[in-house]
Parts: sequence; structure tokens; C-alpha cells
Amino acid sequence: MRELVIAFGLFLFIEGILYALFPSKMKSMLKKLDLLTNSQLRMGGLIFAIFGFVIIYYMKNQI
Repeated sequence: MRELVIAFGLFLFIEGILYALFPSKMKSMLKKLDLLTNSQLRMGGLIFAIFGFVIIYYMKNQI
């Protein structure tokens, strides 16, 4: 549970830094999301989720 809270904090930190450093680019990127279909967004989300799971699995089994 501790790792989950740390991971969530890291996620919020990275998101916050991106919006703080590049606000106009982030707004532009969010507007471009409207051009993607739902299936493209779903596939991208699935790929990132699997990639994240593989990283977590690999790191947890290194110790």
C-alpha cells in the first residue's frame, strides 16, 4: 500500500510539473485529444497500462 501512495504522489508531481512548466503546450496537447477516436484512446491507454505493469513487475522481482 505504501508503494501505491508513493506512485500516486509521483504521478501528481510529474503532472503538476508539466502543467507548471509548459502550460500552453499542455493545453494544445489536450485539444488534440479531441481529434482521436475512442478506440485510439482506449488502445493507447491499454498499451501504457501494460507497459506500466511490466515495469512494476520487473522492479518488484529485482529485489
